[in-house]
Amino acid sequence: MSAGVSDGAPTEGGLPVRVPAYAKVNLCLYVGERREDGRHELVTVFESVDLADELVITESGAPVDQVVCPGVPGPNLVEAALAGLRESGWAAPPLRIEIDKRIPIAAGMGGGSADAAAVLRQAPALAPIEPDALAALAARLGADVPSQLDPGPAVGTGAGELVRRLPDAGAHALLVIPQAFGLSTADVYAAFDERGRLRSRTELLAVDVAIETTLTGPGWILPTAQTVNELQAAALSLRPEIARALSAARAAGAQREIVCGSGPTVIGLFWGEDGWGRASAAAAQVAGKFPGAVAVRPLRRGDPRQAANP
Repeated sequence: MSAGVSDGAPTEGGLPVRVPAYAKVNLCLYVGERREDGRHELVTVFESVDLADELVITESGAPVDQVVCPGVPGPNLVEAALAGLRESGWAAPPLRIEIDKRIPIAAGMGGGSADAAAVLRQAPALAPIEPDALAALAARLGADVPSQLDPGPAVGTGAGELVRRLPDAGAHALLVIPQAFGLSTADVYAAFDERGRLRSRTELLAVDVAIETTLTGPGWILPTAQTVNELQAAALSLRPEIARALSAARAAGAQREIVCGSGPTVIGLFWGEDGWGRASAAAAQVAGKFPGAVAVRPLRRGDPRQAANP
């Protein structure tokens, strides 16, 4: 059990508490032009998976908030989330947040965004704050944060901050192959820009309509032809060795393998009721070359694992 967290009932104000922060994957990612704010227009299908960091939130006993994230030096989005909450007038007592990192760092799985979103999800339990203020802060923090306020499948448009919730997909599991190196999202987008193939807004709208037409009703399956990451070539141009992981996922039986987000993590999709068994076998098959490989399940809407635990 994490330090400072007891098995007893939470103290007044809901503390101490443990909060899960779920990784995201992008089942597809189509990229358009750069906006004035420096972000790119895009269309993506997000999904949360049961690979999660854990945040332990206690009162700091100090005049200021404290964020502790072993092994990850420098500022992070949790600090920015707390600062934004304070600026909005949120009046929770000064907090200490310890982050147990389990999501690979700089891997395209939104670990920092997941941590920030977990803090925002927990904030109303600690002090009053308007939902609109939370949503606006999430959008300012980064394109992946809004989708993680309510973990589960969603379509992201704009720069990812405009989120349309989706019903649960059909049965499936995923193979996750992290790399021994990270990739800067900014570097990947810069390499993408250099390649010069930016979709117009009209093209992105057509993609969005096509996805909306496909993903109707519970049990949807994203067709292979739409399971595309347009940042993949840019990521490969920076780290060609990612191709080894793509080949490994394909050889292990994935129905589709793509780079996750800006990379370098590779995901393999295993659709069907037997998806978990096949993804687990695939993870065991590739573990010799990729020791961090793991099978994961998608998080379902209303999954009780999303709840914070005292």
